[in-house]
Amino acid sequence: MSEADFDVIREQYDATNRRDFTRVMDLYTDDVVLRVPRIEGVQNPGTYRGKEAVGEWFGDWFRTFAHDYQFEIQEIRELEGGLILMIATHGGSGRLSGAPVRSENSYLYRVRDGKIAEAGFFTTREEALDAASLPEWSEAKTD
Repeated sequence: MSEADFDVIREQYDATNRRDFTRVMDLYTDDVVLRVPRIEGVQNPGTYRGKEAVGEWFGDWFRTFAHDYQFEIQEIRELEGGLILMIATHGGSGRLSGAPVRSENSYLYRVRDGKIAEAGFFTTREEALDAASLPEWSEAKTD
């Protein structure tokens, strides 16, 4: 794994914070897989495959928040099996309610050929680390 793999993820979050969603989508492989667990506060759980499906899921997510919603990476590091663990805080306000929202989540990523090939998010670091050992995150799945 190279520093460039980490840079792809950092750029994806920088572009998200700028609301440059065209750039965000350019950073995903055509066959990207997004895993969204069934956890409180997360809409539309499931597994999404391909740029169009992943883009639609993120579009639904961001339409629920005002333009002040931002992410801040707290930690990013390599795990075994070619995975990247990232911890980020995020928050802003609800688009309709104006209510403040703030949270910290953990994410797993796999970068392939300079683009994000897999992404998933979790409530805690421990959940992400546990998931990293599951078969759906094995390297063979992305080959």
